[in-house]
Amino acid sequence: MPLSADQVAWAADALIEAEETRRQIGLLSLRYPGMTLDDAYAIQAAQIPLKQAQGCRIVGWKIGLTSKVMQDALGIDTPDSGVLYDDMVFGHGARVPRGRFIQPRIEAEIAFVMKDTLQGEVTREAVLAATDYVGPAIEILDTRIVRTDPETGQRRRIEDTVSDNAANAGIVMGAKRHDPREVDLRWVGAIVKKDGAVVETGLGAAVLDDPVTGLVWLAQRMQHYGQQIEAGQVVLTGSFIGPVECPPGTAIDADFGPFGQVSILFDE
Repeated sequence: MPLSADQVAWAADALIEAEETRRQIGLLSLRYPGMTLDDAYAIQAAQIPLKQAQGCRIVGWKIGLTSKVMQDALGIDTPDSGVLYDDMVFGHGARVPRGRFIQPRIEAEIAFVMKDTLQGEVTREAVLAATDYVGPAIEILDTRIVRTDPETGQRRRIEDTVSDNAANAGIVMGAKRHDPREVDLRWVGAIVKKDGAVVETGLGAAVLDDPVTGLVWLAQRMQHYGQQIEAGQVVLTGSFIGPVECPPGTAIDADFGPFGQVSILFDE
């Protein structure tokens, strides 16, 4: 049985409050054991007008859980998605103020910037034609919902993550821009350093075998929920490294080689 409108509204309000106060809430999948992915996306969507009422503007979308390893870990066979707002955007080399996030982590990704709208059943060729450029990016993750329930030991389920805007919290775009038709994105990789030491490496092929596939999936998913990818929006296509914990004082440098560089510093 789907969650009621009141239950969806309560969860959306609780997540917005958690973001504002930096105090996590409990697992929604424990509070509502029968909740579905449709319920989770309803909760995510219910937060959009609340964020807009605060003056935020949608600037794009993120795709998550694109790697086979992460899907197997959560017992799912599909990615998830979330909303990018303008207050999440950081410049290359920016500093994140201490206390801005609860438990920040980062991932290395390939970002698409669109020049045309994408909606519904689209092909790989249609995605490439609708793309203005691609570039290197870092996604900042955060969790407004606890990762593990302290009493039962239950970990977050996919429904919790989707409700929590797919754990999205920030985006850092590199300066370089590329034509996606001139780069084999499967072979675009990154060496990620934390405080000067290499902690993760990966290739774009980890993202559904081709990051372009993520946009094909996202356009179809968004049509199901009455949404679409708009011209001018950014799409993060999913991480090809494991998440890196970023406590205060962490310096992150992602070297994508000829594709570009991205860095971010979390203030102490």
